[in-house]
Amino acid sequence: MAARVSPFSIPAYRHYWLARLCSMIALDGMVVIIGWQVYDVARRSMAPREAAVQLGLVGLAQFLPLMLLTLVTGLAADRIDRRWIARSTTALEMLCAAALGLTTWYDAISLPMLFTIAALLGVGRAFSGPAFQALSPNLVPREMLPAAIATSSIAWQVGAIGGPPLGGYLYAIHPPLAYAASAALLGFSFLMLMRIGPVPRTAPTGVRDPRAQMLEGFSYLRRNRLVLGAISLDLFAVLLGGATAMLPIYARDLLHVGTSGLGQLRAAPAAGAAIVAFWLSRRPLRRNVGVKLLIAVAVFGLGTIAFGLSHFSPAPMGVALSCLFLLGAADMVSVYVRQSLIQLYTPDEMRGRVGAVSMLFISGSNELGEAESGFLAALIGPVAAVVAGGIGTIMVAILWARLFPEILRARTLEPPASFEDVPGQEKTA
Repeated sequence: MAARVSPFSIPAYRHYWLARLCSMIALDGMVVIIGWQVYDVARRSMAPREAAVQLGLVGLAQFLPLMLLTLVTGLAADRIDRRWIARSTTALEMLCAAALGLTTWYDAISLPMLFTIAALLGVGRAFSGPAFQALSPNLVPREMLPAAIATSSIAWQVGAIGGPPLGGYLYAIHPPLAYAASAALLGFSFLMLMRIGPVPRTAPTGVRDPRAQMLEGFSYLRRNRLVLGAISLDLFAVLLGGATAMLPIYARDLLHVGTSGLGQLRAAPAAGAAIVAFWLSRRPLRRNVGVKLLIAVAVFGLGTIAFGLSHFSPAPMGVALSCLFLLGAADMVSVYVRQSLIQLYTPDEMRGRVGAVSMLFISGSNELGEAESGFLAALIGPVAAVVAGGIGTIMVAILWARLFPEILRARTLEPPASFEDVPGQEKTA
């Protein structure tokens, strides 16, 4: 009997993939418009640097729920049906889109409203991230998992490509349309999730005290230095090098391209990432994955520096898009290696908790990075903040090669025969 060669041969995975795709288009479209509206509303009464602080606060509003809820969301993903967590959070995000659409329609949008919705979306992501991440391995055979991770990343990146320009263009036509489209896409995502039937689960093992179970994700990462090094590398690299928070400033004040241009800028990193994800789904990394991870992070830093200086070039928009495309492609290599390590080297009964810790690190690198970029831009200006962040990212890649030699020694992404034999895993007594 011929072996299945693609995760799409499994109906449940197809429903999962479509749900992820539509939700990413919707959420990325909402995020780019929320950022634009925050900066636009703030600029009506504030100086540019004060308005940049508001962009930082939006990132902080999305990060705080995740930080406060990480222990709970990870345990929930391991003890509650992951399908229902994904369905519930998708419904919450759909309500957020509807609320923003109505307030925009009635011209009642305000900074407190935008910050409140951003915080609610942060709550949704806090619960949906570990559940979505841990659900994928339950839908495909273990040998298919690397391909499933890559194709899932394609949905994520294609959504990130389509969402920002769709949101920007619809907002330019009629502002409430952007949120109406997001609400409709989230509704379709909810329907796809409802079509996923019961999935096999591994019974929880080990300690049964809920408080101790919450901490098991952190304990596992502390013992597994390979996974810890990969996750923390992403945290500090993107925390320093994240330029996305500055995109509204670049679009409005430096490149002068408006909301449609902002959508293109937000989509460019995802375009680079999607192409790399498609390549990796066909040709997974097989050798020297740790070295390639470190090189990718350094390239991400170089792309960030080049983007920061792009408006000085003769063709600023073209150069800016090219730089963002490059850093997105490099980031996809990092995402692919990190997610593969988490999924392949973590027991199923702990994937929710380890995934929640990973989401904390990822959100720390994204939303908290946006906050850091906004605050730093208020102090030294947006260009200096982006360039300094790119330099910091390169320095982090060099430092992590010394702090975590387990990364340099990581050769392949082949699943371990036993979780006791994971590279970098400290043995317990």
